[in-house]
Amino acid sequence: MTCVCNTSPITNLAAIGQMELLSKLYGEVFVPDEVAQELAEGAPGSPGFVDVAEVAWIHAQPVENRPLVASLLSELDLGEAAAIALAAEREALLLIDERRGRQVAARLGLRHIGLLGALVVAKHRDLIPAVKPILDDLVHTAGFWIGPALYDRVVKSVGG
Repeated sequence: MTCVCNTSPITNLAAIGQMELLSKLYGEVFVPDEVAQELAEGAPGSPGFVDVAEVAWIHAQPVENRPLVASLLSELDLGEAAAIALAAEREALLLIDERRGRQVAARLGLRHIGLLGALVVAKHRDLIPAVKPILDDLVHTAGFWIGPALYDRVVKSVGG
C-alpha cells in the first residue's frame, strides 16, 4: 500500500527509535519536499531529526498540483497541505495526525489514518507485541499529546 506521510508521525516515531515501524507497515513512504525540509530542520542527532536522504524507504517528491496546495494554505500549514496534495496525486493512504488535516483529507475523499491508528494496525499485524509501551514512549519521550480517554480506548482496543 502506498503511503504519504506528514511530518509529525515520522518525527514522533524517530524520537523514540521506532521509525522503522513505518517501513514494516507500508514498505515505502512518500513525503512531499516540504515535509522532507521540515524533517531536516532540527539539529542532527536531536530527537525527531530525520535526514530523508539517508533513509532508503522514505522518498521525497515534489507536489505537482501547486494550486491545490495553495488553496489548502488558508486551513493548514505548508507541510500538511503538501502531504494532502501528494496523497491525492498518488491515490495513497495519508498518514497525518493533526485533526484539521484529517478533516480536510476526509472532505477531499482521501483515505487517511493517524499515528495511533497505525499503531493499532501494527499490533493487529503482529509487527509489535504491544501498543502501550510505544504510547508511553511517545508521551514521555516525544511529547506526543494524547488525552487519557483516547489513550485508554486505544490500549483496550488491542489488549495492551
